[in-house]
Amino acid sequence: MDRATITGWGHCVPPSVITNDDLASVMDTSDEWITSRSGIKERRISHVENSDMAVVAGARALAAAGLEPDDIDFLIVATCTGDRQIPSTACLVQAKLGTAKAAAVDINAGCTGFVYGLNLANGVIAAGTARRVLLIGVEKISAYLDFDERSTAVLFGDGAGAVVLEPAVGDEGIRSMTVGSDGTLADALTATGAGTEYIGRPEPLRIVMDGREIFRNAVVQMGEAALRAVKDADLDLADVDLLIPHQANIRIIDSIVRRLDLDESKVFTNLHRYGNTSAASIPIALSEALDEGRITPGSVVLLVAFGAGLTWGATAIRWGDRVQPLRESDAALPPTELTGLELLIAEQRKKKAEDRARASVL
Repeated sequence: MDRATITGWGHCVPPSVITNDDLASVMDTSDEWITSRSGIKERRISHVENSDMAVVAGARALAAAGLEPDDIDFLIVATCTGDRQIPSTACLVQAKLGTAKAAAVDINAGCTGFVYGLNLANGVIAAGTARRVLLIGVEKISAYLDFDERSTAVLFGDGAGAVVLEPAVGDEGIRSMTVGSDGTLADALTATGAGTEYIGRPEPLRIVMDGREIFRNAVVQMGEAALRAVKDADLDLADVDLLIPHQANIRIIDSIVRRLDLDESKVFTNLHRYGNTSAASIPIALSEALDEGRITPGSVVLLVAFGAGLTWGATAIRWGDRVQPLRESDAALPPTELTGLELLIAEQRKKKAEDRARASVL
């Protein structure tokens, strides 16, 4: 039976930065408060749509794999902030990127979306129904932020990451996969104001979170998923060369590292630069880890995530021989002169106006 291996990778982060001090100028917070509780120093705010970031990340992953858009059989987009409810963001990406021969589908598993996507990609390759899969994790979560919700407004940022998966050769590729969920805790992390549940209810669009519940479950479930993935791959924790956890909160990451008893040199983090980019978090980190030479031929890479749902998952991957892209892509976002703070303020004003208009109609 075939299994999947990653042959291409790429990421896209918007150019506009918003720092902790920027947020402190418009809400009741401070750099010290945010940094001490999350480890985040800044994040990116997108001036384009979710699908536009996905296209750039996807084009870069295709180039790294030495492939053209028509080579892709299956396109998966992991996101909880798609351009539209209907159709899927994957269909919009397919049209913009030119993957005309590919089936296209979205996955919404919150911050675990990319790991769920790896599970699906591995499955269709193992079943022989696809040979080349493009998996993109992308979020424009800034559109869901609310300055009145300080506990979430300081955490999230925008971005996209992508990988190409093909049938593995030898012992490389995805060695194990575990995913899980607990829907009884769905309200612990959710978006209000979106979906049919809110038709006729003038509730603002925003992310709300029970931080204590999320922290407690994230540490337990991510730790257990990581241990299960290592065991199912017939490996020991000592065999892990690099852990790439979901970049949500440095306290969560530190707790998981202690639980797994891993050396900090084996852990990749970039949340200080990007914040929590949800389903884009792991593929951005994976792409940057390759760019920085943190992954070498034959490396055992452990990915682990936790997100809304509640969902969680982990996978153990033995990297192949190639850690350099076959080609470079010139795909890029259009420039903008707006700062991250200007973009976020404009988004807040637009949302407030929409909320008032909706309330007046109802």
